[in-house]
Amino acid sequence: MRELPQSLTPPSNGAAIDTEIQLSRRALLSGAGAMALLGLAGCSTTETLDLPQMQVDSTVTGSVPPMRPAISVDKNITGPDVMYASLTDGGFQVPEVPWRKVKPQFRRQIVVDKTGEAPGTIVVHLQERMLYLVQPGGDAIRYGVGIGKDGFRWSGRANIQYGREWPVWTPPPEMIQRKPELVKWQGGQPGGLTNPLGARALYIYQNGKDTGYRIHGSPEWWSIGQAMSSGCVRLINQDIIDLYSRVSKKNPVVVV
Repeated sequence: MRELPQSLTPPSNGAAIDTEIQLSRRALLSGAGAMALLGLAGCSTTETLDLPQMQVDSTVTGSVPPMRPAISVDKNITGPDVMYASLTDGGFQVPEVPWRKVKPQFRRQIVVDKTGEAPGTIVVHLQERMLYLVQPGGDAIRYGVGIGKDGFRWSGRANIQYGREWPVWTPPPEMIQRKPELVKWQGGQPGGLTNPLGARALYIYQNGKDTGYRIHGSPEWWSIGQAMSSGCVRLINQDIIDLYSRVSKKNPVVVV
């Protein structure tokens, strides 16, 4: 605080503070008045004031795109330690998935829908190794998938005809020819932890005919993101259980 002249009596308690506040208010009002006069000097303040130099955003409000709604919340889309934990299902103990070894992009998550398809549509993007289940409101649930090797891939529009829990797997004759050891399952391999179809299977039909392709689970979690199946789309068992619980078994399917 500045020193008072000796001829003056020091102010009573709080008077000095009040004096400084009054001076500050006068300075502020004086500055505001000057700014107002500058504004009246012309039709556009941008001609008088250098807005960029003053760090003022001159963007017209109407040119700012509206913000999209927040991504939805789903009780089954949580931390990977919960989503990929061991679980009992259909009398089988599904092993825990070492999720840290699964690339983050291939773990189950909610994303902004970029497919443009109607809610309920299953979209498999072969190049991305991703499956999207389109949700209402502009979101999609995304799962990492394994896809078919070159020469075993299918693409197009179809529908899920039906689904099965812990399905029986029957290798087609051409597969048995390539792998004669599979002849023991020509009558069907019962569902179970070692069954290639995993915990669930969704059967893809096109124009009322079985395409022979499936969306199914797999005990081989390390194959997610790879092209190594015989054409079917495979998911981690925990993910196919989740996907299966969300579809009506008649959902449209788009494979691109």
